[in-house]
Amino acid sequence: MFALFFIWSFLGMPIGHAMLASAIVYLFLTGQDIGLVASQSLNGLYSSFVLMAVPLFIFSAEIMNASKITDRLFEFANLLVGRFRGGLAHVNIVASVIFSGMSGSALADAAGPGKLEVDMMIKAGYSPGFSAALSTTSAIIGPIIPPSIPMILYGVVTDTSIGYLFMGGVIPGLLLAATQSAVVVYLSRKRNFPTEPAPTIRHAVSATFSALPALMIPAIMLGGIYSGAVTPTEAAAVCAMLGLILAFLWYRSFKFPDLVNVLIESSRATGIVAITIAGALVMNWVVAAEQIPERMGAWMTTLDLSPTMFLLAVNVLFLILGAFLDTLLMLLIIVPILMPTVIHLGIDSVHFGVTSVVNMMIGLVTPPMGELVFLIAGVSGIKVADITKELWIFLVFLIAVLFVLVYVPEITLWLPHLMGYEPLHPISPLPKT
Repeated sequence: MFALFFIWSFLGMPIGHAMLASAIVYLFLTGQDIGLVASQSLNGLYSSFVLMAVPLFIFSAEIMNASKITDRLFEFANLLVGRFRGGLAHVNIVASVIFSGMSGSALADAAGPGKLEVDMMIKAGYSPGFSAALSTTSAIIGPIIPPSIPMILYGVVTDTSIGYLFMGGVIPGLLLAATQSAVVVYLSRKRNFPTEPAPTIRHAVSATFSALPALMIPAIMLGGIYSGAVTPTEAAAVCAMLGLILAFLWYRSFKFPDLVNVLIESSRATGIVAITIAGALVMNWVVAAEQIPERMGAWMTTLDLSPTMFLLAVNVLFLILGAFLDTLLMLLIIVPILMPTVIHLGIDSVHFGVTSVVNMMIGLVTPPMGELVFLIAGVSGIKVADITKELWIFLVFLIAVLFVLVYVPEITLWLPHLMGYEPLHPISPLPKT
């Protein structure tokens, strides 16, 4: 099954279709009831109310991009940090932090604000390769600072609190942004990057007033989640509704034909995610039927790995796989296999989830198959080779931050603990062979 999956993926078949096709071949060869597997899959993860948050956040991100709300957020970020040396590079990072509170998707951040950021940086005198590389790496902040589509999926497949996962992602996301800004400061001095003119008071007031309603969306949404007023799924619906109200009534930058296009693009993006989840469900059924998690856990128990060594091995594995495999595949197939061992070793599931998502987001910008690199190259017209040359310095520091997060769990868990989070302890050890 796995051999067929990798062969078909290598030949260009979409990830979701490759997973479905290879799993169905397994079911045929072993004489399994395909209808039964389909029924159990539909009544399992697909019946999850939480999963509805995914298309709603995708819809919200499409609204923000189509109605030019992201342009106003970019202008506000420029107001905050544009006057420093390398100002537009800092603006790029700050804009990604702001937009992350609305989209939950790295791809949405790269496809929307990313193109605008690249164009403005090139016009200001930055090299195309650096502009695209920075836009690529800043886009990974989106799924780490809440809301986060990958964290929602992790929470669903591991039965971990999504609210605490969101809280756990705040400080790591800001730390990644600060690290990228530090790299920009260093390169600004070395390459003598340009500065933006200081804004006038009139322009500052106008830009702030224009962006303020959009800036209130993440505050309202996250406040609703942590106060208990809404669930993450309901918060996604609130985000979409507020986006529509702003686009149609406040900014008046959105027409009915635009809404039709947004619905089409949102449906297409949701369909890709849904098919990938469907393929992962069937493959997970096969994995469970073959008792792979139990066998893997029992094997790891015989290795007598400490939690520290296990985390080191898993993160190195994720960094390698992330350069070649789709994030959804890793979240929906590999993470459930590892979870019994995570529980057995007493590793906190929120900490493991947040660091895993950070690791997988780094995989999106890691050559040779970094998905965000190809996306930014496609929307900007800049060569992949030029982007890759400028990526390495960012990758080195991002990976360094990742291992700090892995081995200092207090960074991730401080906010969840502040909100009353109590980690679950393992109930029973894994069986030994």
